[in-house]
Amino acid sequence: MPVKIKENKVDLKKIERGVKLIIEGVCEDPKRSGLKETPQRVAQMFSEILGGIMENPSEQLQVIQGEKHDEMVLLKNIPLYSMCEHHLLPFAGVAHIAYIPKGGRIVGLSKIARVVDILSRRLQVQERLTKQVADLIMDHLKPLGVMVVIEAEHMCMSMRGAKKPKSLAVTSAVRGSFRTHGETRAEAMTLIKGGIFGGKEV
Repeated sequence: MPVKIKENKVDLKKIERGVKLIIEGVCEDPKRSGLKETPQRVAQMFSEILGGIMENPSEQLQVIQGEKHDEMVLLKNIPLYSMCEHHLLPFAGVAHIAYIPKGGRIVGLSKIARVVDILSRRLQVQERLTKQVADLIMDHLKPLGVMVVIEAEHMCMSMRGAKKPKSLAVTSAVRGSFRTHGETRAEAMTLIKGGIFGGKEV
């Protein structure tokens, strides 16, 4: 599924006006000293944490030439921070991404983490984010299979509504051989949950 890229720039002044209205709406004084510069600060913050809207994550997935690796590649515990589009509150957690290259098509590990970062820095829902990461890797690297698992805590559930802090939402997207071969999927899940470090199980 193609990821849409916005060509326009963030309108800081429009955000500032909106934040001022929110401050007034909660019966605060936007002119008092502690709040006087809040609209500008919030506008700058949104332009930073939602800057992924302006970036194309597929540009990160440039194949490393000359490599022939054809075994599973797993990058786990990639930190992510995003904004829930339903309440404009953050959710944060980690992503685990595994893929099995085909034809030696691999990318630098940091590029995979960068894809997560770009897609996270948008107004998101966790389910869609998980699917977007999996589909992007599948479409551009053409691997035998991809598996993406995201675990995150949502502030819209922790600090409002249900008020259940430390609850984790876990979503997954499996493609190719991870979907058709149960043992491959099980191997990846074992490595995500425990894994090998320094020759020992951890």
